[in-house]
Amino acid sequence: MQDYDKISKQVKAGAVIRKTVIYTLLSIWGIIVLFPFYWMILTSFKSYGSYNSEYIPKMYTTSPTWQNYNDAFTQVTLGKYFANTLIFTLITTALMLIVIVFAAFAFSRLEFRGKNLVFTLFLSLMMIPNELVIITNFVTITDLGLRNTFTGLILPSVTSVFYIYLLKENFEQIPNELYKAAKVDGTSDLKYLFKVMIPICQPTVVTIIILKVIECWNSYVWPRLITDNANYFLVSNGIQEIRENGFGRENIPAMMAAVVAISVPLIVLFLIFHKKIMAGVSRGGTKG
Repeated sequence: MQDYDKISKQVKAGAVIRKTVIYTLLSIWGIIVLFPFYWMILTSFKSYGSYNSEYIPKMYTTSPTWQNYNDAFTQVTLGKYFANTLIFTLITTALMLIVIVFAAFAFSRLEFRGKNLVFTLFLSLMMIPNELVIITNFVTITDLGLRNTFTGLILPSVTSVFYIYLLKENFEQIPNELYKAAKVDGTSDLKYLFKVMIPICQPTVVTIIILKVIECWNSYVWPRLITDNANYFLVSNGIQEIRENGFGRENIPAMMAAVVAISVPLIVLFLIFHKKIMAGVSRGGTKG
């Protein structure tokens, strides 16, 4: 009995030590990951003078100021970049959702000749490097005369092979007998899609919407390539424009204030919907 109690205590002590080590390492990693965000926010509240007077950067500020945020929206066209990004994000996400929902439904429920071959070719597109796709899209959009237009910004982003695949896998988890029963009752494919499949797969659909919004908000290479008119710049490109022709390279606090203002919507969006994102992604990876 004493040996049992001794072994039990050793096991419990080992478990406590393991948890302590794990949580300590996770805490250290969390600090490393979050420190750049802390430094960005801290710098945005420092005045230009106090920031430049720090020979050794300080981890705090005794005189925070909102002036940098005021400058970010008054001295440069950050509001215009926000509006452009909002238009681009909403239209692109809506069009992409229409495309991938119908494509996923066709691949998961409809029967047509060459379906498996077409889907295999679709998946093979994921193997093509983004750089090659961007070059092709740039040539196509330029030939169509759509540079410096919202149409040129939006068109290459209205579909996604990965999202089609993710949604198709979710649709296929719905029993096929349910589809056959609906067809016997005279339910059309569209009605079955919108009344049955989409509500059941709502977590994945919400996840795709959120991930697409984040992708559009952070988009940099394509907008920078296809637009050289500041009237069509998105927030990601606007930051570079602000740095070069707005505050200048020296006014780091004002730049950080602009970056924080741009980052806040995405951070809030993720904090609100992070559980749905995790649920949707995990559902997409589960069969049966």
